[in-house]
Amino acid sequence: MSVIEFSHVSKSYSIYRSPADRLKEVLTLNRRSFHRDFWALRDLSFDVRRGETFCIVGENGCGKSTLLQIVAGILQPSGGQVAVKGRVSALLELGAGFNPEFSGRDNVYLNGAILGYSRAEMDQKYTEIREFAEIGDFIHQPVKTYSSGMLVRLAFAVAIHVDPEILLVDEALAVGDVYFRQRCMRKVHELRARGITILFVSHATADVKALGDRAMWLDHGKLRQIGDTEKVVTEYLVAMSQKDSDYLEHHKEPEVERAPVTAPEVVHTLPNQDRRFGDGRAEVLGIQILDARGRPIGALEPDTSIIVRVSVRAKANLPLPIVGFMMRNHLGMDFAGTNTAREGYQIPGMRQDDVHTVDFHLDLPTLYASTFSFSPAIADGTLDGYAICDWVDHAVALPMMRTEAPIYGHIHLRCRVELDARLNADQPVVSRA
Repeated sequence: MSVIEFSHVSKSYSIYRSPADRLKEVLTLNRRSFHRDFWALRDLSFDVRRGETFCIVGENGCGKSTLLQIVAGILQPSGGQVAVKGRVSALLELGAGFNPEFSGRDNVYLNGAILGYSRAEMDQKYTEIREFAEIGDFIHQPVKTYSSGMLVRLAFAVAIHVDPEILLVDEALAVGDVYFRQRCMRKVHELRARGITILFVSHATADVKALGDRAMWLDHGKLRQIGDTEKVVTEYLVAMSQKDSDYLEHHKEPEVERAPVTAPEVVHTLPNQDRRFGDGRAEVLGIQILDARGRPIGALEPDTSIIVRVSVRAKANLPLPIVGFMMRNHLGMDFAGTNTAREGYQIPGMRQDDVHTVDFHLDLPTLYASTFSFSPAIADGTLDGYAICDWVDHAVALPMMRTEAPIYGHIHLRCRVELDARLNADQPVVSRA
């Protein structure tokens, strides 16, 4: 059952060049227009089911906040139909719904009255709201004296304690400190488990992935994509990474002659190419697994050092190249992986036909005897958003040698055993053989 339905909804704002133009339009009784229309939303249709956590992503100015304000009843659409079934509690931009001259306590009761609660009902909720907000005696001070963090604490405490059937959460949580933000996210998860319908807007894509049952991507007021959260967020991040790459490409500094670089040792070995994908702006030339002295190996040995060598070539300009690999076990499960960005190494921007060889020096732990494959890749972007240029699944596979001692589970952790040791910081630690 849908509790929120948008059918061909549009919202426009009148933009005037000056206050005088607004007055001229009033004096002519709107017979002459002195403004231009800015369309925050255009022909938007979607629905949100009861108990669903529905996330909305998009760039600043794409219409996310306008959409939430329409759901909350703060704004009316310029066109289309909106149906909202249930009590709505909203945490929108800072200070929304609060009177700055009133104290925090007065604003708690004011918000309750707006939602139809009697004073006696709010008396029962007030203690929980005050304790969750944790702003101390400031709750008796005018809201205009609050910091942004204190304001969001009180606003969120009110929003979640008025028994909402539909909770709207905008980017306001981003201003909170880490401690309070974690409490808020736990509360959102709790409400989600109770079947409360949640509309969640955030630029924190990790939160969106953790919370969302479905996600919608807004682009300049229009629906760009809607569906599975993981897929929508991934497509959105890829688009943002591409936009950033295009920006860097068109705003790059004038090129200067680069100093000659010694040609790298290039690997051209790709034993397996069953599945390969990417946008084609770069390619993986080869991968080798070497021992610590740079010699090719035919098997992995526990507790040894290896080098994963990956050679790549750019087929177009890459402002932010990332090279990495994924290590998988015999079941095809991602076991471990890394990349240059994750390790804090920024590869210089690559131009067409540039070739690099990246060496990853690894210390292997004690792993169970199995076969492990390595999938090399090159991407363009950042850890938060990137586009895969070339990925080669299971390019090379090597067996892991057995160990004399048994391995319980998948990995044996490095361990030191002590008996009857004193761990008091004021006393020396005594180990016994």
